[in-house]
Amino acid sequence: MRILGIETSCDETGLAVYDSERGLLGHALHSQIELHLDYGGVVPELASRDHVRKTLPLIDRVLAQSGLAKTDIDGIAYTAGPGLIGALLVGAAIGRSLAWTWGVPAVAVHHMEGHLLAPMLEAEAPDFPFVALLVSGGHSMLVRVDGVGRYALLGDTVDDAVGEAFDKTAKLLGLGYPGGPAISRLAEQGDPERFQFPRPMTNRPGLDFSFSGLKTFAVNTLAQNGDDAQTKADIARAFEEAVAETMAIKCRRALEHTGLKRLVLAGGVSANRRLRRRLQRLAEERGLRLYYPRAEFCTDNGAMIAYAGCLRLAAGQTEPLVIQARARWPLESLTPA
Repeated sequence: MRILGIETSCDETGLAVYDSERGLLGHALHSQIELHLDYGGVVPELASRDHVRKTLPLIDRVLAQSGLAKTDIDGIAYTAGPGLIGALLVGAAIGRSLAWTWGVPAVAVHHMEGHLLAPMLEAEAPDFPFVALLVSGGHSMLVRVDGVGRYALLGDTVDDAVGEAFDKTAKLLGLGYPGGPAISRLAEQGDPERFQFPRPMTNRPGLDFSFSGLKTFAVNTLAQNGDDAQTKADIARAFEEAVAETMAIKCRRALEHTGLKRLVLAGGVSANRRLRRRLQRLAEERGLRLYYPRAEFCTDNGAMIAYAGCLRLAAGQTEPLVIQARARWPLESLTPA
């Protein structure tokens, strides 16, 4: 079964072809960072228009890369939510229309399920069950995963998602967009001993996250110590250390709570090297296995959507002849495949 995957949930247009027997055959990604750079964040209307321009040419590119014709595609998977509703509707309209035109089934994929299953694209893939830490610009979640569509939410953010906190902190430090990579680069020049940021919500039971307080702490630290280059680097280092340590503490609690020995790290923020190193240390200390996708599949991409769609189409799930998208879509509401 050869599945075309379409990802347009935010500001990246991702296309891929996944073969159930041969694996990933081709993938392409167009980033809109340059388009939104002057605005300091994603402008939804501009994102939607750019998806309209880029999706069809990228489909032609991945088909050529895969050595396939349109008639070789057996199904189409597209991201239907959560995300920016206009951007989602572009991918859903193109995906559902092409499926009808080509006479193949279509399936709507949950964006975070795509991220959650992205490590399955690697040679060493995790077996079910496992605990997943899903961290991105819009989500900070701990999930127990017992199978495809069998998800139990263990913890969620009560305010800013971690990627959003990175972006906001980068902005107050006068750094570029996107904020995560900018803070990470600056943090490498920071003194790890100068500032100690709090580890929010770790002094109370539970698995929920809160990152808005770290942003406020960074603002106050900057105001009290000046805005010279070294101070900014030291703040970036302390901020990143606090995020990584907080997540490691919550992951340890989730693994102890569930009794599981496998931890999956996924989502855009999973590319953060300090977070990876801290969770790898946790895995070594506790005798656990840590899994995460390669860097190109941490951010939004078509490969994860094609793979997740392949699993659901193989299980017999298809969409009716309608175009639907959801800006909000609880992960735990998905049906098992």
